[in-house]
Amino acid sequence: MTYVPNTATEQHEMLRAVGAEKIEDLLTAIPEQIRLTKLLDLPPALSEPEIRRLMTRLSERNVDLSHAISFLGAGSYDHYVPSVVPHLVKRSEFYTSYTPYQPEVSQGMLQAMYEYQTMICQITGMDVANASLYDGSTGVVEAALLAVGPRDTGEVLVSRALDPQYRATLQTYADVRGFTVREIALEDGATSASALEAALTPETRAVVIQHPNFFGTLEDVHTLEQIIHRSGAIFVLAFSEPVSLAVLAPPGDYGADIVVGEGQTLGSPLGYGGPALGIFASRSQYLRQLPGRLVGKTVDNRGQTGYVLTLQTREQHIRRERATSNICTNQALLALAATVYLATMGKEGFRQVGEQCLQKAHYAQERITALPGFAPLFSRPFFDEFAVTTPVPAAALNAALRQRGIIGGYDLGLDYPEYDNAVLFCVTESRTRADIDELVAALEEIAGETHEH
Repeated sequence: MTYVPNTATEQHEMLRAVGAEKIEDLLTAIPEQIRLTKLLDLPPALSEPEIRRLMTRLSERNVDLSHAISFLGAGSYDHYVPSVVPHLVKRSEFYTSYTPYQPEVSQGMLQAMYEYQTMICQITGMDVANASLYDGSTGVVEAALLAVGPRDTGEVLVSRALDPQYRATLQTYADVRGFTVREIALEDGATSASALEAALTPETRAVVIQHPNFFGTLEDVHTLEQIIHRSGAIFVLAFSEPVSLAVLAPPGDYGADIVVGEGQTLGSPLGYGGPALGIFASRSQYLRQLPGRLVGKTVDNRGQTGYVLTLQTREQHIRRERATSNICTNQALLALAATVYLATMGKEGFRQVGEQCLQKAHYAQERITALPGFAPLFSRPFFDEFAVTTPVPAAALNAALRQRGIIGGYDLGLDYPEYDNAVLFCVTESRTRADIDELVAALEEIAGETHEH
């Protein structure tokens, strides 16, 4: 427990012990121009009962959407989480553990990481996977940093259909590190092969393609792979919906060099801003450049199976200048959730989830686009997300849906001005036929009311 002095006399004695007369003497290392020279504008202190009343009043201003039917995706997805997942994840030996800095005494957690890495390799078709990153966006960043190398030279091309948050995070790092990020134009909601070919230069170190992309549409990954590899660049395949790997060919089958993505779908609940799980897998040739950790399986001197940190590239383990990454962490709890989820579902269960998402999303798209004023935004195949144009402004449409207990789709105009009044709907296995029919009826009613006005 940290000791906090509670009297002015004690505070003065502590200051005097370190050779200071007042608190400000401890701040001399901070430049004067950035120091706060006025008191914070804070209200008077409250007692505990007063704080409880205040927080209760504030919480009552929240809108309860726990029973709402959600058709919102765009990077986070409402999938069913089997009860065994939180039951195991919340066991104290897992829930309270963090980074195994002394791995020999963390055999249980190391085994869980090893199983996680194995399953990620199985669903992505890659040779090796690390023990997780913060989220999908930092996974994209790590892939780019690997490609440009320690000198941060060259450029990275990204599809404009890559998740806008992933692109923004990557640009933030590029601005600081000094490499260039350029976007590839789209054609019918997917990366334009001709635009990609025209954009490639000798300075291109990597190309990032999302599949299924942010609009839910499927990319022509085989054609894009050939164009990328002819140029000598690294092909980075990103995803935000890992359930798609249950029914689509794994990235390893179509030549991806690095696979990064978001693993929230795999056993983690939806939350405002998290939790998230960054997935990173690659060909074996990039093994020594992997960010984070790699857990291996071995045998001890008594012939018993043991697990070890085979690769430790964080600055906590090695000298900072030798670290391949200073931002990744061990998202062990969420990686464990993904492991339990995949083990619980099994190959057939995982595939059934993917098939239900595919079938239900296509049923919803057919019903919605049959309504007057609604039309598909793109003609390409899609997985469990699809974009439609609407006769009602997207913001007004979603507001009207919320009044009916339905969370609508994502307003594409927020990130793509050219797709104003287009909504991205998502349908997972959690939605029933009745849910979809209720959405369709609500859309028809809202559009009709707007037409009358």
